[in-house]
Amino acid sequence: MLKLSGEALSLPNGGGYDEEEIRDVARQVKESVDQGVEVGIVIGGGNYWRGRSSKDIDRTKADQIGMLATVMNCIYVSEIFRAEGMKTAIFSPFACGTMTDLFSKDRCNILFKEGYVLFFAGGTGHPYFSTDTGIVLRGIELDADVILLAKSIDGVYDSDPGKNPDAKKYDTVSIQEVIEKQLKVVDLTASALCADYKMPLAVFDLKEEGAISAAMKGDIHGTIVTV
Repeated sequence: MLKLSGEALSLPNGGGYDEEEIRDVARQVKESVDQGVEVGIVIGGGNYWRGRSSKDIDRTKADQIGMLATVMNCIYVSEIFRAEGMKTAIFSPFACGTMTDLFSKDRCNILFKEGYVLFFAGGTGHPYFSTDTGIVLRGIELDADVILLAKSIDGVYDSDPGKNPDAKKYDTVSIQEVIEKQLKVVDLTASALCADYKMPLAVFDLKEEGAISAAMKGDIHGTIVTV
């Protein structure tokens, strides 16, 4: 399972899509798909929406806007993947017209075996849960080997490296330590699910050349979160 940041896929000035960046991601994923690796993808919605733009917007409604942002992102990125020669399907936990299919574990496993890359949009379908929780939930349901987190930072640190020049980067760290020290690899709900269901994580820099391709071969140029 691969988690992509919506913000990391946006244009340098923010918003929209950096098509060349997304094509590069697609080409890297295709290397593994061509070798028979089953790949599921979750994309955040940060290039369109983060939190509430106004205190007058209800939290539930704000989260629903975020869910729809991830649907738009999955449709766009899915089309780029198709242009690069892959078969794709998009699943969501709620009805979205003919744009997505309702999530079904059985249907997903059939498509995985047929070589499809599957996109999981809409998070969990409920407010108060992030796309972090969404990808861990889908990873557990579909018996994923690992969740790969492609971020705008090259791993997990003991403090914010943007604020602390002496921040220490971990090569490996346990999910228990992530929770205890609040290292914010994923949110607390997602961290607890990883701990309970023994789902390992790997964190690496999306912008590093070939990072996704390497990660899918087990070569993590970042931090491995053990369980």
